[in-house]
Amino acid sequence: MPMSDSFRGRLFPSLEALAGNFGTPFHIYDEAGIRQTGRALTRAFADVDSFREYFAVKALPNPHILSLMSEMGFGFDCSSIPELILSRQVGASGEAIMFTSNNTTAGEFEVALADGGCIVNLDAISLLDRLPRVPDLICFRYNPGERRTGNAIIGSPVEAKFGISHEQVADAYRRARDMGARRFGLHTMIVSNERSYASMAQTAAMLLELVAWLSRELNISFEFINTGGGLGIPYHPDDAPLDLAALGREISQLFGQFKAQHGYAPKLFMESGRYMTGAHGVLVTRVINRKQTYRTYVGVDASMSALMRPGMYGAYHHIDVLNKAAGESEEVVDVVGSLCENNDKFAVQRRLARAEPGDLLIIHDTGAHGHAMGFNYNGRLRPQELLLSADGSVSRIRRAETLDDYFATLDFEPDLYPGSQKPDPVSTRRK
Repeated sequence: MPMSDSFRGRLFPSLEALAGNFGTPFHIYDEAGIRQTGRALTRAFADVDSFREYFAVKALPNPHILSLMSEMGFGFDCSSIPELILSRQVGASGEAIMFTSNNTTAGEFEVALADGGCIVNLDAISLLDRLPRVPDLICFRYNPGERRTGNAIIGSPVEAKFGISHEQVADAYRRARDMGARRFGLHTMIVSNERSYASMAQTAAMLLELVAWLSRELNISFEFINTGGGLGIPYHPDDAPLDLAALGREISQLFGQFKAQHGYAPKLFMESGRYMTGAHGVLVTRVINRKQTYRTYVGVDASMSALMRPGMYGAYHHIDVLNKAAGESEEVVDVVGSLCENNDKFAVQRRLARAEPGDLLIIHDTGAHGHAMGFNYNGRLRPQELLLSADGSVSRIRRAETLDDYFATLDFEPDLYPGSQKPDPVSTRRK
């Protein structure tokens, strides 16, 4: 969606100077906006006995951002060992980390359960056998199958690779209990970028219903349910935002009813990533070329390697031309990068103010799954990240990749199998 008036008002007046100082392209994130969203999320579920947000590290894996989350009392949802290590580096440990992996190796579980451990959220019953030890607290990721529909990003639960089926769920917890687990949680995530509060509330109702049944069936109790991430943001100006207050009221009512019936209520966990940071970041890139063939192309100095959502999903990201109002000499253009791929486009047949070489474009809503999904195809290097602090200062929180970074993995000790004779090494160091 169009960035907030507050973010725009604090960023745009100094943006040309920032681009001159730091160079382009760059992602820049708004600390004040992130903190405001964190407060709103916590306030929405204040009537639930115990609520905690576990920020989805995959959305924006930068330690400066993770430190903001930690300061707000949030935990971290991790799906890989590097994400888990990042969380530990900002001080998280134990049950402040939810490790939700899939197709996980025994070696990865060794790391996850070391150094204070974490909440292990298993994606398959077979993963119990990969654990170096069965922790006291076990959680499974539940896939409801045909009981629920998903949405376009994740797809139908029946076709999703994630989680255990409805027919497996009782056996999963029975086996974990028999192997020594004594505390239990239940997790699901079946949608992504969902802006219907009713759909998200139905997910909580489904999990509470399942907790009640499993508790009766297996004589166990559940400490928490985790409704996953999936809270959406309105990328397009015409999209209606998620009604967070209504979601909070409905889920709080569900928990109140559960407590009245069962004498207790589990804790409520969420793992929002996009909702926390998505709208609070933009990609700033400079126009370097105009091209007129069968269409008008505006070429910029960022590529899909800095923001792949439009190319991968056909996702919409709003775009401003700095200091040029909508309606000012508008034209229909494709905004493109320099990759040797035709889907390297930030916008397709978009009506924008006329952009000339040297102009700055601001691509909105890149605060989640922007830099994090970057890649190095064509040898393109990922851009820097900046933080607009609450006091108005701007700092670099990740430098841009360099050619030395790109070639670093080609600098290694040669190895040859079978036999011990090594080939003559090819120098990969930059001259």
